[in-house]
Amino acid sequence: MTRTIPNPAQPPKQMLSEQVYAQLRNAIMRGEYAPGAALKPQDLAKQHGVSLAVVREALVRLVGEGLAERLTNRGFAVPAFSAHRWQQIGEARRTIEPVLLRMSIERGDVDWEGDVRAAHHRLARTPAFTPPDDEYYSEAWAEAHRVFHRTLLQGCGNPVLLETFDRLWVASELARRWSAHRNPERDGVDEHRRLEEAALARDPDTAADILTRHLTLTTAALAEQEGAG
Repeated sequence: MTRTIPNPAQPPKQMLSEQVYAQLRNAIMRGEYAPGAALKPQDLAKQHGVSLAVVREALVRLVGEGLAERLTNRGFAVPAFSAHRWQQIGEARRTIEPVLLRMSIERGDVDWEGDVRAAHHRLARTPAFTPPDDEYYSEAWAEAHRVFHRTLLQGCGNPVLLETFDRLWVASELARRWSAHRNPERDGVDEHRRLEEAALARDPDTAADILTRHLTLTTAALAEQEGAG
C-alpha cells in the first residue's frame, strides 16, 4: 500500500484556510470590497495561491460571521447594505443587548465591575478620530468600543447569548465602516460615561434605557447616511 508523505514545506490545509480567512476578513472590514461585491472562489484561490477547498472553507467561516453571503448558484458575496438591512440589525441589537445588560447587572461580580471600569477608561482615553482619515473612526477606537460594549454584557455569564452579540456586532461594524462619518451633534463620550455609571450603580432600568437610546441613535444615523449616499 502506497502512503503519501506530507511535504514539510507546504503548510497544512487548516493553517492555509486560517490565513486566507484572516486576510479576507481584514480586507472586507477595511472596505476593500464594496457592499454586494462577488467573492469568487476560483479568483481568490489564484490570488492567494491555494486550493479551492481552502478558499471555500475560509468563505464558509466568513458566512458564519455574517461577513459574507452564500448566493444560490452564484457562489459568495460581501453582504449588500441597505437602510432596511441596517434597521433589522438595529432592531435585533435593541431587543437582545438591553436584556443581556440587565442580566449582567444582576449576575456580575466585583471582577466584572473592575473589567467594566477598565474597558470604559480605555475607550475614553482612545481618540475616536485620527489624521489623516479623521472622518472615520480609528481602528484603535473601534476595538476599544467593541470591548467596552461586550464587557458590559459578559457579566450575564451566558456564552451562547454572547455569541449572538458578537455576530450582530460584526454586522454592525461592517455597516459602520461603510457609512459612519463624524457626527458633531452627538456626544458619544457622555453616552458611554452614563452607560458605565448606570451599570456600576446596579440600576438595570436606567442602564437598559440608556443602552436602548444609544443603539437607536446609531441605527438612525447610519440609515440616514445610507439613504443619502
